[in-house]
Amino acid sequence: MTISTRSRVNSLLFALILLGATATATVPLAQAAPPDVQAKRSPLLAALQTELERSLKTLGTLDPPAYYLSYTITDTQRVNVSGSNGALLSSDAARNRWLEVSVRTGSYNLDNSHKVGERQMQSGGPGTPVPIDDDAEVLRRAIWLETDKQYRAASEALIKIKTGKEVKVETAEGRAPDFSREQPHNFIGPLTSISVDRKPWEEKVRAYTKAFRESPAIINSIVTFTAQAQNAFQVTSEGTQLQFGQIRYRLELFIQGKAPDGMDIDRYYNFDWVNPSEAPDDKAVYAAGATMRKELEGLVAAPINDPIVGPALLTGRAAAVFFHEVFGHRAEGHRQKDVTEGQTFSKKVGEQILPSFLSITDDTTLKKLGSQDLLGYYQYDDEGVPAQRVVLVDHGVLKNFEMSRSPLTGFPNSNGHGRRQLGATPVSRQGNLIVTSSKMVTNAELRVQLIELIKAQGKPYGLLIDDIAGGFTFTGRGQPQAFQVLPLVVYKVFPDGRPDELVRGVDIVGTPLAALTKIVATGDTPEVFNGYCGAESGSVPVSAASPAILTSELEVQKKESSTDRPPILPPPAHDTVKTGGQL
Repeated sequence: MTISTRSRVNSLLFALILLGATATATVPLAQAAPPDVQAKRSPLLAALQTELERSLKTLGTLDPPAYYLSYTITDTQRVNVSGSNGALLSSDAARNRWLEVSVRTGSYNLDNSHKVGERQMQSGGPGTPVPIDDDAEVLRRAIWLETDKQYRAASEALIKIKTGKEVKVETAEGRAPDFSREQPHNFIGPLTSISVDRKPWEEKVRAYTKAFRESPAIINSIVTFTAQAQNAFQVTSEGTQLQFGQIRYRLELFIQGKAPDGMDIDRYYNFDWVNPSEAPDDKAVYAAGATMRKELEGLVAAPINDPIVGPALLTGRAAAVFFHEVFGHRAEGHRQKDVTEGQTFSKKVGEQILPSFLSITDDTTLKKLGSQDLLGYYQYDDEGVPAQRVVLVDHGVLKNFEMSRSPLTGFPNSNGHGRRQLGATPVSRQGNLIVTSSKMVTNAELRVQLIELIKAQGKPYGLLIDDIAGGFTFTGRGQPQAFQVLPLVVYKVFPDGRPDELVRGVDIVGTPLAALTKIVATGDTPEVFNGYCGAESGSVPVSAASPAILTSELEVQKKESSTDRPPILPPPAHDTVKTGGQL
């Protein structure tokens, strides 16, 4: 499964496909690392700055004037090695550069990004590729053409916006300024690069996927290794000049089976690291593969769970995604501003929205939680604002939102959460969502409390949600304010002491304001879930961390199922009938 292409996303539905490895953090939250030392300045910055000054000198005097320009080049070096069922699928390495030009016409209060009614005014295209050579003249020519394109689109959009404002009703939230004034930042960090010998990884993906052929329940297996070094160069008309880089490595394991009734059964496991020396060894990968195989074989034979409302215990992985979907998306700043959004929390700052023992921060300055690397770490967001630790909920009380440079009334500035996939426009997005609790018990005690709740409510069983694929949530006003979390490994827990029973076909559903109030206790061991989240500004790397949670009431429904039956014949290697007779 390719994370970035399996999200179910549209303008009202934002999917989190967090196909990450479980990582139990047994130490307190890591402290943010000090900024990298100043490094050699790339000649790209000089080319960007020269063309920015030339463009602004003219475009700033036109009608409408360009009041803000930003030029960003992202240089990406990437290695991919993928195998399936014991054979190599692909092995390649590539490098490219992408130029993004942001032109804002009008003023900080009203510009071409303003949304009128239900229609967002578009401003130009997604950017353009540029050569990887450090040739200033070639680069400046590309910037010149893209700037002209973006200015024309921005000026046309502003004219339509001013006309639309005369006939459209605006909310108080929509009357906030369109762009925040921020202090310029100058930082020149060292450039990053990777040097990967693909041959050993080609052998590894062959071997890892070949091991999955031992199980007749596994229809397909894919293992993918990726390595990426990305360097960003940004200059703005406010005086910001940035140069910084980041490296990421990932190993993804995916297997697929099919139950007798046609339901697809998928299992995932990921390893994420940033230091080449911390790559997982074969022992760890084969152990993860063995666990995946055992769980898939059990799920193929497991019964389907019926819809039910009752007590449930979510392990840290599942709880992390629960908070990402139920709370995190609704705390993104731009959703409080948009009239088409449900604006669940826009009027609740200072009110209690969670039990008083829970607090939530979004801290994109954190590189690690315990020993686990966090995918949501970065130095500067995609609007040139430094990463920050933001307290969103303090002992149950809503305090803040994840803010980009799109201000809200009472929240005039960014807190470093303007993010995007290359080619998209930044909006406020989650980074490292960290849930902490002051009402912790051991995970064993949490299970005891689950059984007590089952008995007190007279339920035949409760649920233990042990692993999860991801989820999605509706935040648009025209849709139900609902979420859906997609568990993979779920057990029935019986109050009479019977062994837990593995079940399949379970989706967690509900509405946020109700679901958040049903949490009654948490475990004492936070777990990390790394993955990629899809929304309006594309797919961005995120992390979520939480201890296990016990909820007094959780609703589950039956999972969507395919009508295709399993293959008629067994896999060739597991067919006991061969040509010439039976073995």
